[in-house]
Amino acid sequence: GGIKPLIVGSAVLVAIATAIALPLGVLTALFLSEFASRRVASAIQLTLDLMNGLPSVIIGVFVFGLLVDGHKMTGYAGGFALSVVMLPLVARSTQEVLRLVPSAQREGALALGASRWRTVVGIVLPSSLGGILTGTVLALARAAGETAPLLFTTAIFANTLTFNPTEALPNIPVQIFIWSESPDPEDHKRAWAAALVLMTFVLVMSVVARALLARTNRKLGR
Repeated sequence: GGIKPLIVGSAVLVAIATAIALPLGVLTALFLSEFASRRVASAIQLTLDLMNGLPSVIIGVFVFGLLVDGHKMTGYAGGFALSVVMLPLVARSTQEVLRLVPSAQREGALALGASRWRTVVGIVLPSSLGGILTGTVLALARAAGETAPLLFTTAIFANTLTFNPTEALPNIPVQIFIWSESPDPEDHKRAWAAALVLMTFVLVMSVVARALLARTNRKLGR
């Protein structure tokens, strides 16, 4: 049936993951950078570092036990698993770009009588949007290539076009794994072709992220 259903399914999974990880990651980074005490920030930072270093297969097993075991494989479970992969990357990259915002901007807003939250929402966050987008694109590129979490959450599917996340969604990483394990040499060729498509997507996302990062650095450097 070609790889169109796989591309669409992967896009839906990544969209679900981004919808979960982006707001949580940005809010976590804002809390750590602007509001948290040093002790609380250290504990949360350690948790993010541990999440970032977790093998993706462990994330897959965790989400399987949480959402799939006793139920069924769904696109929501796969998207949630990918969001766990994305969350620490989004939070860490947002933290780094928040540190680049000049403290004079914060001090000026506070001196004019703005509250801390208004300063963050009106001054700090708009100045950091480019860097936040850069980190999100990098996290998205990594999540799109993850296989292990999807093997546990959305691996039993029909290769037909669907947008329904309440069912297991076809996706490129799992299909590459299935084709690579097949004894048919033609399936091996299909696996290489799908891998090329996936690598091209990751490469394009990485180049876009680099361009956005350079633009953000120029903007904050002025």
